[in-house]
Amino acid sequence: MNLISYSRILIILAVLVGVLVVPSKAQYSPQDYVNAHNQARAAVGVGPIQWDDTIAAYALSNVYRLRGSCRLVPSSGHYGENMAKSNGVFSAALAVNIWVNERFSYNYAANTCNAVCSHYTQVVWRNSVKVGCARVRCDNGGNIISCNYYPRGNYNGQKPY
Repeated sequence: MNLISYSRILIILAVLVGVLVVPSKAQYSPQDYVNAHNQARAAVGVGPIQWDDTIAAYALSNVYRLRGSCRLVPSSGHYGENMAKSNGVFSAALAVNIWVNERFSYNYAANTCNAVCSHYTQVVWRNSVKVGCARVRCDNGGNIISCNYYPRGNYNGQKPY
């Protein structure tokens, strides 16, 4: 092999290593959040939710203020809200699926929970038609993901779907 062939091999190797080492941002794209929500919504016959950049900016400002403590503190804004925290890296789909797995605690006929299920009911809330989500890496290395919903859900006495 000549010097040019070795150079090409080194460049290809460097590109491959870069692709494998640098984590993909694709697992946090708006579509990743929307797809995970809409899969859960379709399972109960609820129409799709759509991404909203204004709501996403709100979610980002909320989680950004929490990056120092890495504690899940609700924003108390006018949107519905779901939050999740991990000490490691986790995807948008995994965060949404954590909330969706609360469905096992929800009794539709009685409209009650036998444990926590309000995150799930917000994901599938029929009248919530817009979502915006954000993720921040905490100062301690953990991650917080927040999704906010408009209009908010979880009204006492109302079923989500």
